[in-house]
Amino acid sequence: KNALFKMNIIVTIPAYNEENSIGNVVKEIKNVMDEARYNYKVLVIDDGSKDKTAEAAKKAGAVVYSHPYNYGLEETFRTEIKKCLELNSDIIVHIDADGQYKAYEIPKLIKEVENGYDLVLGSRFLGKIEHMPLLKRLGNKAFSKVISNITNVKISDGQTGFRAFNKNVAKLGMISNHTYTQEQIIRAVRNKFKIKEVPVYFGRRDGKSRLISNPFEYAMKAWTNILRVYRDYEPLRFFGYTGSLFLISGILIGLWLVYN
Repeated sequence: KNALFKMNIIVTIPAYNEENSIGNVVKEIKNVMDEARYNYKVLVIDDGSKDKTAEAAKKAGAVVYSHPYNYGLEETFRTEIKKCLELNSDIIVHIDADGQYKAYEIPKLIKEVENGYDLVLGSRFLGKIEHMPLLKRLGNKAFSKVISNITNVKISDGQTGFRAFNKNVAKLGMISNHTYTQEQIIRAVRNKFKIKEVPVYFGRRDGKSRLISNPFEYAMKAWTNILRVYRDYEPLRFFGYTGSLFLISGILIGLWLVYN
C-alpha cells in the first residue's frame, strides 16, 4: 500500500469549452485524491477552447496543456498519453470534464490497477445510468458487442470515458482517428494485458456535450472506424464477409440476367 502512494498517478481530463464545470471537477478530484493520500497530479488537456476553460482549470489547481486549435477527442487523447509519459506517470486515470462520472469512484479504479490489472474500465452498464439518450445507449451497446466479438473478451462498455491504466498500456499508442476508446481495449487484449470492468455511476449532463456536437455525425464516423478496426484486426473476417457479399450479389444478378 505504501508503494502505491509513492507511485506517480495522473488524472487526465480532456476539455473543450467547459469553463462552467471544469473548476468543480478538478476540485472534487483533488479532494478525493488528497483524502486517499495519493501522489498525484491533475492534468487538463484544453482542446483549443474559446472560453476560459484553461484559466478555470489552473485556478482549481490543475496542470494545463492547451491545443492551439480544436483537434477533437482522439487527438486530445494522444496528447494526454504523451504528456503523462513525459511526466513519468505510473498510473493514468482518464475522466471526462462534464462531471457525469464521479470523482469519488477514482480510487475504485486505481485499486484494481494496484491488484494487477493493466486496464480498468468504468462500466456505466454494470453500474447506474441516470440518463442516456436512446440513440447513444443503442450505439454504445452495439459498439461494445463488436469489440467483444473482435477480442473474445466480454466488454459491456467499450466506449466509457472513465478508465485507469498503467504506463505499459499507455505506451501501446493509438492509430485510429475516431475510435481510441475501442482501439485501446483491442490493443491491450492483443498484447495480453489484463482487463477488468468495474461498475460506475453515470450522472445526467447539465447542458449539451461540447466534445461531441453532432451525435449523428459522430455515429457515422464511429461506425466507419469500427469497420476499419475489423479490417486491421480481423482481416480474414472483414474481407471474407465483404467478398461473400459481392459474390452473392454477383450470383443473384447473374441468375436474374439468365432468367430474363
